[in-house]
Amino acid sequence: MFTKGQWVFGILFAVAFITTLIYTYRKDLKLHKKYYKGSVWVLVVFISFILFILFIKSVFK
Repeated sequence: MFTKGQWVFGILFAVAFITTLIYTYRKDLKLHKKYYKGSVWVLVVFISFILFILFIKSVFK
């Protein structure tokens, strides 16, 4: 379905993209800690809400 060149390009692109993401995140880590303090709790509440919905769905199934 894909040629060998497309596979190579895809793998190289993914490696370069992930490397750039890691570099940029580490560069901005101080700003993330300053401005996004407490955002982990938003994630915890969101995941809890999704799990609650799945629980309710399984109970009334």
